[in-house]
Amino acid sequence: MDMHLNGRTAVVTGASRGIGLAIVRALTAEGMAVLAGARTNSPELEATGARIVRADLATPDGPQALVEQAGDVDLLVNNVGGGDAGGVSGGGIVGGFLDVADEHWQHLFDVNFFSAVRTTRAALPGLLRRRGAVINISSIGARMPHSGPIAYTTAKAALTAFGKALAEEVGPRGVRVNTVSPGAARTAMWEAPDGYGARLAESMKITQEQLLAGLPDATGVSTGRFVEPDEVAALVTFLASPHAPSILGADHVIDGNTLKVV
Repeated sequence: MDMHLNGRTAVVTGASRGIGLAIVRALTAEGMAVLAGARTNSPELEATGARIVRADLATPDGPQALVEQAGDVDLLVNNVGGGDAGGVSGGGIVGGFLDVADEHWQHLFDVNFFSAVRTTRAALPGLLRRRGAVINISSIGARMPHSGPIAYTTAKAALTAFGKALAEEVGPRGVRVNTVSPGAARTAMWEAPDGYGARLAESMKITQEQLLAGLPDATGVSTGRFVEPDEVAALVTFLASPHAPSILGADHVIDGNTLKVV
């Protein structure tokens, strides 16, 4: 199916790996001019042909600086996020509420929530002029807050609510806002040797390989496997396209039936 995105422009945050990289690949394959925002570069990202801008979107000034280089765009994908400590001391990512320090709460809200708020604020005037779209990458942790670090899932819940509220405000003005909420996806959060998955395995006194092998069944994933980043990217591409003009204000779960609600 032709997504009719050729010649349009997009900003994708957190673009260097995982879901962000898959989204950049999918959008550029459709002919979009993509500005890829990331703290670090990678050969895989360079191979997409996207314009790469180094930016730390967890800082107050990073989002504005990124959007200024993009100009008016047709699509903003707020993908940057993560559930690990990000180098912040004083906060536990596998313990309980009392183990999480203020610095850790602030870091995870900066990465998973305020980055999207600030980037959207900077991009929205141009999106209104272009009658564009915003897609926020959240998590099923927003609906299942027991399924990950408490500060992370709370920040993702805020992101999901932000998307719904923003859609109500700007939908009548021509900007479609949607949320995509993956379940456990094959990303660095689970697979990196210093990420959340590795620390969770250590706390459970099993190897990371054992954790990853057993996680889909243990969490009730009906497909028995992790969500692949390309699956999320395909959904984002459809939602960004003119094929979805009446889809807005929705939270699209892609989790292999982990979340068992009607």
